[in-house]
Amino acid sequence: MQEKQLKRFRLELENELDGNILPFWMKHAPDDEYGGFYGHINHENQVVEGAGKGAVLNARILWTFSAAYRMYRKPEYLDMARRSNDYVITRFTDKKHGGIYWELEPDGSVRSSRKQIYAIAFTIYALAEYHMASGDDRPLKIARGLFRDMEAHAFDTKQNGYTDALSREWKPLEDVRLSEKDQNERKTMNTHLHILEGYANLYRVWKEPQLGRALNNVLRLLLDRFVNRESLHLNLFFDDNWTLRSTLISYGHDIEASWLMYEAAGVLGDRSLMGETAQMAVEMARENFTGLDKDGGLFYERFPETGELDTDKHWWPQAEAMVGYFNAFQLSGDEVFAARSLESWNFIQNNIIDKKLGEWYWSVTREGTPQTEKEKAGFWKCPYHNGRACMELIRRIDQTLINLKK
Repeated sequence: MQEKQLKRFRLELENELDGNILPFWMKHAPDDEYGGFYGHINHENQVVEGAGKGAVLNARILWTFSAAYRMYRKPEYLDMARRSNDYVITRFTDKKHGGIYWELEPDGSVRSSRKQIYAIAFTIYALAEYHMASGDDRPLKIARGLFRDMEAHAFDTKQNGYTDALSREWKPLEDVRLSEKDQNERKTMNTHLHILEGYANLYRVWKEPQLGRALNNVLRLLLDRFVNRESLHLNLFFDDNWTLRSTLISYGHDIEASWLMYEAAGVLGDRSLMGETAQMAVEMARENFTGLDKDGGLFYERFPETGELDTDKHWWPQAEAMVGYFNAFQLSGDEVFAARSLESWNFIQNNIIDKKLGEWYWSVTREGTPQTEKEKAGFWKCPYHNGRACMELIRRIDQTLINLKK
């Protein structure tokens, strides 16, 4: 990719981040009546009354605006991050039993007190980022406490790995599913991937040996249990005893994991792990091409046992594809990865960005029709995947441009 292409790519990403994604959330998301942020905003940018406020949404808003402030130093971004940080700490943290509530009522009272480990990991990720943005030590202290909660209650000391969910009092649950579409299994790729992400961000600012060992362990679990070394796809669901319970392929998670594992190895500073994850990132990114349509969009899922392919193109796998392919380009020097990253961005521009009402569509069909029945903001639809992708690529393009001049 030539310097001119890279600079244009960067400019378009920055315009999208600073001109569409972040302004959308500042304008539409804050709940001025009850505090925090609305739980559900539909495709027409209208607030859906009565919608619960999810822990994942609030943690992802906190991370996004903390990271954006670190990049741009705009006071309004820090204000959004501070608003989110205050709400997470005052409303979502369980002062009695530890951990994070899964969901609140619109007024901030507790709707679901279950301890979904995925949400706690995201909160650690976000609080560490806010600490780096603001210099405030209180969120760092809370993040350290959440780490200790997870290690004390969610970690399987006999079989290794982390259970997906527990009750408010950290007792076993019969239904541990993260969402209705997930299988009811206790050890899942998705939760472990975001524990990796949360622990890595916390380790950046807190070099506690126990945290370093836990981060190394969860990275090894991803490499040894969750990555299928033959297919180069992720194993998604296991039972307590590590019996595989699914062959489903999630193209978005595959490409997201490819770069997050390499990033975690770098945070640990382990050269051997960096070499192993670099090779894996390139191999997984190349295999991920099998999930691409001819228009550059990434399909959602494939069911190998039946051959069924979910051809919808959700917003977040497209964002992760941009980063994962560019990461593979940086690691390998193979220009095909840079081209695929740019093709992903072109697909997003042409199909995923809502140029009329702002932000990104939840998904489009294979024919390119937006699924407007889905929310613009909600329990899972957050500024994290697309916002992070833009910030990651801006940084990575800057480094590539520097390298071109050497």
